[in-house]
Amino acid sequence: MARVITFADAVNEAIRLAMRENENVILMGEDVAGGAKVDHLQDEEAWGGVMGVTKGLVQEFGRERILDTPIAEAGYIGASVTAAATGLRPIAELMFNDFIGSCLDEVMNQGAKLRYMFGGKARVPLTIRTMHGAGFRAAAQHSQSLYGLFTSIPGVKVVVPSTPADCKGLLLQSILHDDDPVVFFEDKTLYTMKGNVPEGIYTIPFGKADVKRKGSDLTIVAIGKMVHTALKAADQLSKKGIETEVIDPRTLSPLDEDTILSSVEKTGRLIIVDEANPRCSAATDLSALVADKGFDYLDAPIKMVTAPHTPVPFSPALEDLYLPTPEKVIEKAMELLGEEINV
Repeated sequence: MARVITFADAVNEAIRLAMRENENVILMGEDVAGGAKVDHLQDEEAWGGVMGVTKGLVQEFGRERILDTPIAEAGYIGASVTAAATGLRPIAELMFNDFIGSCLDEVMNQGAKLRYMFGGKARVPLTIRTMHGAGFRAAAQHSQSLYGLFTSIPGVKVVVPSTPADCKGLLLQSILHDDDPVVFFEDKTLYTMKGNVPEGIYTIPFGKADVKRKGSDLTIVAIGKMVHTALKAADQLSKKGIETEVIDPRTLSPLDEDTILSSVEKTGRLIIVDEANPRCSAATDLSALVADKGFDYLDAPIKMVTAPHTPVPFSPALEDLYLPTPEKVIEKAMELLGEEINV
C-alpha cells in the first residue's frame, strides 16, 4: 500500500528499513545523529543531519551504527571504503556534493578501483549519499550538481532520483544489493516534495529509465528535479498540440540507452534538460550518445537546456535566471518544431 510522504521521509525510511534488514548496514557522516551526547543535548533531541533527514535513526540503532564524524571528508569517506571492503555495507553522508574535492582520491582511486585491481575478488558495497542542486539560496559552494564528474569515473554508479518513490526504491537497491560504490544524489530542494511511496522494502534496478510521460512529437530527457521542469513544459506544449515524451534516466551510470534511443527513434527530436553546467556534463554525454547511436533517427539537431557555464549565483534573482525553466524548454521545443513561440 502506498502513502503520501516527503522525499526526505522516503530517504529516512529506506535507511531505516535497510538497517533493520541487514545488521552490517551502518551510517556515518557529519551530524547524521547530530547533537546527541553533547552536554546540553540528549539522544531524543538529536536533529539528524543538517536537513533532519536522518532524524530518529540514532534512537533506534544506537551510536555503534549511527556514527557522527569530524568535519573531515577524506577521513570518513576513506573509512567507509575500508569498511565496505572488509564486510560492512556503509552509508556515508557527504553533506554537500560540493565537498567532494576533499575526498576525491578515496572515491576515484580507492573505492572505484578495488574490484578491478583485485580481479573481481574485492567488493566495495558503499553508498555515498550527498545533496546537490541550486535554487536553495545556498551560494556557489553549496549548490552545484556534480553528477557528471562521477559519471566519468569507471567503477562508480551514479543515481539521481526525482520522486520520493524512486528515491526509496533506488536507495534500497544501493544499500542492500549493489556491491560497487554508488554516489546517490539527493536534490535538497526536493526534500519537501510529497508523493505516493509504497510501504516496506522494494527496489528499483539500476540502468532502467522511467518514462514519466508518453508522447510522439518530441523527446525530453531530464535529470533529477529537471524532470518536473520538463513535465511542466510538456503540459504547456500539449495545449499547443505537441505531445512530448519525458524520460527520467534515474541512474546516469549505468545508463538505460535503449529507452532513450527508442524514444528518439519514435519522435525524431531530442531536448536534454540538466541544471548542471554544460561543459563535459551529463547533458553533453547524452547528446553524444544519441548523435553516435541514433543519428539516423533525428529530424532536427539535438538541443540542450542547461545552466550557463558559471558558478551558481547567490543573488536570488540571478539564481532563478541561472536555472532551466519550463519557458526555456518550451522555447527550445518551438525552435525544433519550427513553430512560433507563444509561452
